[in-house]
Amino acid sequence: MICRDRVVAVTGAGRGLGRAHALEFARQGALVVVNDLGVARDGTGGASAGPAHDVVREIEALGGRAVANTDDIATEAGAAALVAAALDAFGRLDTLVNNAGFLRDRMLINLGEDEWDAVLRVHLKGHFLPLKHAGRHWRAESKAGRPVDARVVNTSSGAGLLGSVGQGNYSAAKAGIVGLTLVASAELARYGVTVNAIAPAARTRMTEEVFARTMAAPAEGGFDTMAPENVSPLVVWLGSAASRDVTGRVFEAEAGRICVMDAFRHGPAADKGARWDPSEVGGVVADLLARSPAPEPVYGAG
Repeated sequence: MICRDRVVAVTGAGRGLGRAHALEFARQGALVVVNDLGVARDGTGGASAGPAHDVVREIEALGGRAVANTDDIATEAGAAALVAAALDAFGRLDTLVNNAGFLRDRMLINLGEDEWDAVLRVHLKGHFLPLKHAGRHWRAESKAGRPVDARVVNTSSGAGLLGSVGQGNYSAAKAGIVGLTLVASAELARYGVTVNAIAPAARTRMTEEVFARTMAAPAEGGFDTMAPENVSPLVVWLGSAASRDVTGRVFEAEAGRICVMDAFRHGPAADKGARWDPSEVGGVVADLLARSPAPEPVYGAG
C-alpha cells in the first residue's frame, strides 16, 4: 500500500476518473475526501450530494475511510472548505488531486461568452483555488517547523497540449492548467510540495459521447483500454511519498501507456545580433521550421 495513511482530497470524484482515483487511493491505504458537486455533464442542473456519498460508501465497503464534500471548489469558500474537510476529518492533508470539470463544446464562431466563462471557471479556477488553499496550509505547516511531504496532481488534457476542434474553451483551460502546474511546482517546492499534471484519455461522461467510437468498450474479456481505472495508478503514484523527486512534469496516460510530454522546449534559433528587417524574417522562419519537428495534429482536424 503505497499511500497508507496519507490524506488525499480528490475533486470531481463522484464519477469517472475522479471516482477511479478515489477508489484506488483507498485501496492503497489512503484516507480520502471525496469532493463532487453532483451536476450534469455540462455543469447544469441542481447540485446533488448523491455521487460523492455513493463513492464514500464504495470506499467503506472496501474497508477504507472516506468523507464526502460537496462544496463548489471554484469558489474561495468552497476551496477553503475542501481543505478544512480534510483537516476536520483526518487532521492533515497530504495530497490534492484536481480533477473536477465539465464540457460545453462548440466551434469558436458559435461559442457563447457564458460557455467560455463556465468552462474556464470550473477547470482553471477550479484548479487554482484548491491549490491556493492547500498551498497556504502547507506553507503554514512548513513555517511552523512541521515536516511537509505533500503532492498536487492536476488534470490537463491532450486537448490542452495539442488542441481539439470544437473545444476552444476546454483546450484553453487545460493549457492554462499546464502553465499553472509549472508555476506552482516552482513556488511550492520550498515548502515540501511537488506539483505535476496528467493528460488522461479515458471513457467518462465527458468523452463517451464526443469520442464515441474511440471510447467504446471492448468485447467481453478484452482489455478495456479506455477504462478510467487505467489512469489511476499513475495518479496514485504521483500522490504518494515515492514521487517526491518528480515535480513540474506532465504525463499522458492512456490504457497501459505512460508518456512524459515534452512540449514548449526551445528549438532551433537564429540570432542576427541586431534588429531584423521584415523582408528577412520569412527566410529565417522557413529555415527554423525546416530544422524543427512537425507539430502533432490537432484532435479532430480535417
